[in-house]
Amino acid sequence: MSQEESRRLNIVLYSDDVTVRAHVAAALGTRVAPDLAPHSITEFATGPALRLYVDGKARSGDHEIDLFILDGEAAPEGGMGVARQLKDELFNCPPVLVMTARKEDAWLATWSRAEANVLHPIDPFTLAHTVADLLRSSIARIKA
Repeated sequence: MSQEESRRLNIVLYSDDVTVRAHVAAALGTRVAPDLAPHSITEFATGPALRLYVDGKARSGDHEIDLFILDGEAAPEGGMGVARQLKDELFNCPPVLVMTARKEDAWLATWSRAEANVLHPIDPFTLAHTVADLLRSSIARIKA
């Protein structure tokens, strides 16, 4: 197994609500699918902390973020605005998953350029399946 194939996947999770972060982490466990490497989740409660982390990774040349999961209902800075900013500012931005409160908010997730969205309350099976698909696309993007 090559170093790239054996490296731990890195998921960045943003929500101001500790309960949402806990539910997402519990739903994803440490590995979402048998064909994917184990993952770690780096959690953020504020947009500025997330941006500092991403900027620090960019400055150090460490671009090993495989997926962003952002809470569209976070306050005062919603995940959809953060998603749009990441897509505008990060070269080859990893896939973004936005969690929204209503099915009708899917168009906002599209506006934010997120690759996928799931609904609150979190359905663990839907979330894990969606995350696995996005991680596979992220790995394919890195290999290309």
